[in-house]
Amino acid sequence: MLRIDLGALRQGPIDMAQTVPTDDPVFDKLEFQLGEPVRLSGRLMDAGIGRYYWHGDMKTRVKSVCRRCLAEVRVQIEQPLEILFTDDQAVDDPAAYVIRPDMAELDPGQAVREELILAVPDYVVCREECRGICPRCGADLNTGTCACEQKPVDSRWSSLEALRAQLTEKEED
Repeated sequence: MLRIDLGALRQGPIDMAQTVPTDDPVFDKLEFQLGEPVRLSGRLMDAGIGRYYWHGDMKTRVKSVCRRCLAEVRVQIEQPLEILFTDDQAVDDPAAYVIRPDMAELDPGQAVREELILAVPDYVVCREECRGICPRCGADLNTGTCACEQKPVDSRWSSLEALRAQLTEKEED
């Protein structure tokens, strides 16, 4: 993972760009699978005593499954990063990442992991007009109709069906 020498900030902001492989330990046990390495770029700046601000972006693709038809989908992730690192253990900002005051190097791995998790959509569809799968036989309705017979009538609707039949008979008279 990316490690940044905090002592180098004395000369000014640090521009960086790095590609983190999909098998990096920081990405272990994610609930989704990375489809390509994570590309990071940005600028780290000193933001006061014990405070560092990283402004940049993250790009990758994740493998997911369409929630309608279960087809594999690759989702492009492009996420701007605005991360504040601080050694103030009592910081009240939930968006700030607390670091140890004696750190000589900054490892933004945990922050990148969390930002990636937040950037991945909860529900993915392969396309907006996806018809999904048949709930009875599991056939992909995007490739055509299924071989199921007419849908069975739910017995809870039988009283209404009887009422509709009576109304139809009266209209015919």
